[in-house]
Amino acid sequence: MTGYRYGRYVDGPDPLEPPADLRSAVDELGREVMEGASPESALRELLRRGVDGTTGLDDLTARVWRKRAAIQRRHRLDGTLQEVRRLLDEAVAAERRELFPDPDDDARFREAVLDALPPGTAAAVTELASYDWRSAQARESYEKIRGLLGRELLDQRFQGLKQAMETVTTEDVDRIRRMLDDLNGLLADHAAGRDTTERFAGFMRRHGDFFPENPRNTDELVDALAARSAAARRTMNSMTEEQRRELAELGSQAFGDPETARQLSTLDGLLQGLRPGEDWTGSARFRGDRPLGLGEGAQAMADLAELDALAEQLAQSYPGARLEDLDLGALVRQLGPAAGVDARRLAELERLLRNQNLLERAPDGTLQLTPKALRRLGETALRGVLDSVRARGNRDSARAGAAGEPTGATRPWAFGDTEPWNVPRTLTNAVLRTGGLGLDVVDVEVDETEQRARAAVALCVDTSWSMVQDGRWVPMKRTALALHHLISTRFRGDALDLVTFGRHARTVDIGELTALEGVWEQGTNLHHALLLAGRHLRRHPDARPVVLVVTDGEPTAHLEADGTADFSYPSTPRTLARTVAEVDALSRLGTALTVFKLGDDPRLAAFVDMIARRAGGKVVSPDEDGLGAAVVSDYLSSRRSRR
Repeated sequence: MTGYRYGRYVDGPDPLEPPADLRSAVDELGREVMEGASPESALRELLRRGVDGTTGLDDLTARVWRKRAAIQRRHRLDGTLQEVRRLLDEAVAAERRELFPDPDDDARFREAVLDALPPGTAAAVTELASYDWRSAQARESYEKIRGLLGRELLDQRFQGLKQAMETVTTEDVDRIRRMLDDLNGLLADHAAGRDTTERFAGFMRRHGDFFPENPRNTDELVDALAARSAAARRTMNSMTEEQRRELAELGSQAFGDPETARQLSTLDGLLQGLRPGEDWTGSARFRGDRPLGLGEGAQAMADLAELDALAEQLAQSYPGARLEDLDLGALVRQLGPAAGVDARRLAELERLLRNQNLLERAPDGTLQLTPKALRRLGETALRGVLDSVRARGNRDSARAGAAGEPTGATRPWAFGDTEPWNVPRTLTNAVLRTGGLGLDVVDVEVDETEQRARAAVALCVDTSWSMVQDGRWVPMKRTALALHHLISTRFRGDALDLVTFGRHARTVDIGELTALEGVWEQGTNLHHALLLAGRHLRRHPDARPVVLVVTDGEPTAHLEADGTADFSYPSTPRTLARTVAEVDALSRLGTALTVFKLGDDPRLAAFVDMIARRAGGKVVSPDEDGLGAAVVSDYLSSRRSRR
């Protein structure tokens, strides 16, 4: 029998992982944009917070900084010096035990030599370099010092060599020296601009086991070595002056021969010349109680550098930043596999938002929402508004626009519908569902028909600063999105114009209105807004004129003949007269005028009541949460009120 074994999927992203929820992400983006953020900053904010249970960049960054602080808080860099001191004390104690029972003068002379050793660790080790040990245990401990120093110096620059060289023979030392000599020759040729392709290949054949990174060419070899060498330099920079002096002196005892230290010093110089961009001068403050050896210290410094690079990548603050730039390998090394999964999900979300035509670059280089994204926002806004309408006891009509005339759109059949079937769409649905012509009720689509005359609608929204400071900015935008989506999808024959008015008024598209930022500006120029609304209505003489005004303040500005805005607070009789004159002009067109009054300003209440009576319109006073439902309900009722 064939057996099967199941385990964690390790070859890239989990294929069973649920896809990113784009709808939720677009809603989040839209909320940020409507509150005044640019799409660029809204996307950054979304990625920082995370979405749908995925850890955001802020949380990942916090984990990076916590790990960085933990490395410095737990460790100190004198581990090699402490171990050398321990081995030295062990060797001296063993030698004294060997000499103590011996009564001859040579034993007493040797004890005097040991008594006269300098207090410094490096000086004492150097002093004993030529000492003829009587104790085999003492000689072994002293040789361990030389082997330890050699391994630590190599581990500083060649990661993992210390563990691979727990025991070092004379042949090993000779091989290391040959490798260093060949390496320095290779790098010297590379620095001189010579072609090192063949020399590199021969070097890797002879010494490739020293380099688990498996570099493919000299440049990759230099990159790997320079990063480690720079970390070793920063380790030394982080020590005290006395510790650096001690280690420099001890270096000459590595493997019992100063040649190794000289070759490593030459290697460091070559690497610094080849990669001056590495951090060769940095340092860090370690304040813990766990000692690290030279190799471990270099690894700790390399980890700190990697964590710093990750923090910069996660901040996404540099020009052209993309989550695809994130070093996932480094993130997994430092924070674990779960962090890699979260980062991949965020990068995938960013990629989908860009690649599925939800975000695009404007001509000026800024990021903006696409029409597709705006449609999704409008659909969400309209759904919320219609839910509110139904909760208030109103019923949405499935019919749109002149009686009995098809709009060209279709929709799924629902119980009670009397519209004619759309046969092509119905049969297409059946074929797609079954592969044949097995017709079911779920396949049926009917033609939408218009029941009322087409309308020309002008939605005029107040964008003065009071709308921002009183929390009416986002409800106003959500209302415009909902109405725009309703008309563009259900009442396609209607013509909608969006007009904003502050000190001046202007016609905007839904994208501009969605991304509009609040600006401190005095003035509520309803006169100019109604002028633009009237111009829109006159362009559609065959349509029923509808004007919807959303405002929280009485008119305080009007447009002069030269195009300048005349502002005065409180409002002047001239501003009120010019505004009322434009209301009268709209009334003569047969316009259905509705004013949505926000707030409790008595002067505004008196003014809108007056113009409603004058124009045969009406005033609605919704709260901020009910604004969208009020506007959409009024629009629908205006269409039904007249055949």
